[in-house]
Amino acid sequence: MMKTASSTPTAYYIGLMSGTSLDGIDAALVSITPGTPPKLLATAAVAMPDTLHAQLLHLCHAPVAHFAELAAAEDAFCRLQAQAVTALLTEQGLVPAQITAIGSHGQTIEHAPQGHQGGPAYTLQLDNPSLLAELTGCTVVADFRRRDLAAGGQAAPLAPAFHQALFGQRQGEQLVLNLGGFANLTWLPQEQERAVVGFDTGPANALLDAWFAKHHTGRFDENGTWAASGQIDQALLARLLQEPFFHQPPPRSTGRELFHLAWLSDHLTGDEAPRDVQATLAELTAVSVAQGVTQLPLSQPSATLLVCGGGAHNAYLMERLAAHLPKVTLLSPATLGWPEDWIEAGAFAWLAHQRLHGLPGNLPSVTGASGPRVLGGIYAP
Repeated sequence: MMKTASSTPTAYYIGLMSGTSLDGIDAALVSITPGTPPKLLATAAVAMPDTLHAQLLHLCHAPVAHFAELAAAEDAFCRLQAQAVTALLTEQGLVPAQITAIGSHGQTIEHAPQGHQGGPAYTLQLDNPSLLAELTGCTVVADFRRRDLAAGGQAAPLAPAFHQALFGQRQGEQLVLNLGGFANLTWLPQEQERAVVGFDTGPANALLDAWFAKHHTGRFDENGTWAASGQIDQALLARLLQEPFFHQPPPRSTGRELFHLAWLSDHLTGDEAPRDVQATLAELTAVSVAQGVTQLPLSQPSATLLVCGGGAHNAYLMERLAAHLPKVTLLSPATLGWPEDWIEAGAFAWLAHQRLHGLPGNLPSVTGASGPRVLGGIYAP
């Protein structure tokens, strides 16, 4: 791999991401040259084994978890991360010394920025950056969220700062939507002096995948085919949308702590056809995203929305988004050199760069933190 002709050397980072969808580890090789947007060079994905998937899902919803359970899941998760890194290095003919750092998000188990039953705010990502450094031979940067939380922020979403670095130099205002387990929306203003806005809009793949898995063999509704076969239950949709989260002003973030199958079951009468519930969950995502767009200070009614994350491959969900956002053009970020599946992993490569250079990784206008903060800890090999 060659350096660019720029007088400023290009550095290579690997970003690791396993989102709330729990489908696997995404590893993105990213080049970063100061003054230019980050570039995606190569990717590797390792699917989540069924056993680990079940372990992590259990921990996300268990009222009580033993330390041994947490340690076992964390160890298996870390080794899967190392497998993804090794695969990427091998495919690209690279050695660890050529990688400046790995940015590891870890696996979110619980996210409670408002605390729980009067307790302190917390966010928990299973991760073992010390072991990851040992297994890969690379410097690892991890634990990105808790510094923002310590500064009074939501600790999420963090991706909007990367969206700004990636797309902020484009002409005009930009909208970026990530459809992972949960959906988050970013507004990049045309005027550079204005603050970026970003927040979680609500559930995306987390509920869709969970309901599908309850009724089918498999983890997700490919292309939204099952949802498309059902009818939207408007009465159910209205009940779901009464959830107070949908009416909170930003900053706001959410996760499996609120939106899960038990939450959904509390809103069901028991007479609904399963496929109709799936169609309604897709509609819930589309409507909550559209409501989020109306909260943004857009300078004009028409806009371009870059859609990333696994939900971008759900044809039915994209159709419903288009129906609720008739003045918005949905665009794949692949047209700009960043396929939709790799932006989240790329964000943590960039956040590792920010940490090593002592630069902020959060946006207070997004998370609500009391100021910009340098995020993450460094673990040398």
